[in-house]
This record gives sequence, structure tokens and C-alpha cells, in this order.
Amino acid sequence: MARLLVTTLALMLPLAARAQGECALEKSEHVYSNTPNGALKAYVFTPVGQPVKPRAAVVIFHGGGWVVGEPSWGFWLVDRYVCKGMTVVVPQYRLSDQKTASPAEASDDAMAAIKWTRKNAAKFHLDRNRIASLGWSAGAHLAASAAVFANDKAQRPDLLAFVSPALSVVNDNHFRALFPPGTPISDFSPAQHVRAGLPPAIIVTGRTDTVTPLAEVSKFHEKMIEAGNVSVLKVIDGVGHLFTPAGEPDSRMPKPDLAIQAQAYGAIDAFLIAHGYRDR
Repeated sequence: MARLLVTTLALMLPLAARAQGECALEKSEHVYSNTPNGALKAYVFTPVGQPVKPRAAVVIFHGGGWVVGEPSWGFWLVDRYVCKGMTVVVPQYRLSDQKTASPAEASDDAMAAIKWTRKNAAKFHLDRNRIASLGWSAGAHLAASAAVFANDKAQRPDLLAFVSPALSVVNDNHFRALFPPGTPISDFSPAQHVRAGLPPAIIVTGRTDTVTPLAEVSKFHEKMIEAGNVSVLKVIDGVGHLFTPAGEPDSRMPKPDLAIQAQAYGAIDAFLIAHGYRDR
């Protein structure tokens, strides 16, 4: 990211604010990884009262410039997927402190979270071959990194959904500053490592985004197509990062156009439905 995001989406509704009439769900808390920086938790949301069958899961990674944020920032999306027959996993990951953790460690955490979800497929009644990963901004970088840099198949998601994503970071001075001097940043940039056989992906972004510019986002999409992978790029006019209206600063507190935000996540819904992850 060119500049540090102080926060993320304006509408980070806590679970307690769920509207009446939405589906019943169960929330559980687990430690999915023990790291030198401490234990990392994953929050799992499963449907209650729906048929018990192998379900698809979506693992959600929050944004925040790799330096701020917490899993609760992703809870606002829980109902959207649980109510349509999916299980939602929202993991914590290590935030960059320029001392003990960088985006490299956060990427490792993303892979560990995917692997943990797949390992516990039977426990949560999941289809271990339908583990999607969704992320926005820096969280999209982690979701993409899990797909591109995975050391084994168990760490790799089966479908990718990106919102205002940081997919090519070689020209991102903020990202570079999170590593020790001299670190080859291209080693951590998903767009530079696209190859055949990656999961299908949908990318939704604003045309005037100044934080994760369209030119950089497009590199990942173009290389996906060149490699023979499935990639859908939806560019929305009139908005910048996280659907902040064009003309307003989009590098700090997002002020999304709610109609466009709904349109964007609707496109992701359609992609999930088309690939057999989400009920209609």
C-alpha cells in the first residue's frame, strides 16, 4: 500500500449487531497456530439448524496495511455466508512491527490458517476441497500469498475473492518499509509468481483507487489469464479504495458508497455460487 490505512471498512458491525431474522449460527474460538509471537486464534462460525453436510468454507483476512486490525473486522461478513450454507473462519495473523514480524510472517499465518481449516474439515462438517479465501486490501495480499506461495496443497485455498487488493507490491513503498533493508520485495509479491494451476479468482476494485492502484491489480489478473487460470476482474467506476467515492481521500478512513459496496460483494456472491460454494 502506498500509505498506511488507519482503519478499514466503515461498516465493521459486531456480531451483537446482527439484525433480527438472520440465520442462527454458532461461534467458536480456537488456537490454530503457536508462533514465536504468541498463539494465533481463529474464529469459526457455523450454521445452526441447517442440514449437516460437507459445506464449503470461506477464510476471511482483514485489511489494515499489514500493521493494524483484528479478526472482528471480518465479522460483518459472517451472516452473508453462513446464512447461505457456508462456514466462515476468521483468523488472527501477525501484524508487522518492523522487529519480529513482517508481511512474510503474516503470509505464513495465512497458509497455516488454510491448512488448519482443511485439517479440521471433519470437525466442522466441511468439504476439504472447497476452502475459499477472501481478503480485502492487505488481507487480499495474504489470501493471494496462501495460494501462490503455499509449500503444500493443504495450505492452498481452492478459490480466491479479492476486494481492493494488494496483489503486486513491488512498487509499494509502505510494504517495502515493513521489511529489513535490502529484502527482495518481489519474493513476497503474488503477481510476480503467478503460474498455471492456481485457484479461480475474482477481483473487485475501484477504478480510482490510490492505495492499491488498478494498474498494479491488473498485473495479477493478466498473468492469471496468461497462465490459463480462471480470473474475473470487475472494475467499478467512480470509486477508489474500498469503494470510497472518487474525489474523496481513500487512503485512510474508508467511506464506501454502500450501493456500490453491495454491488461488489454481490459479484463475489455470484462467483461463489457459480463455483458451487454458496447457496443462492
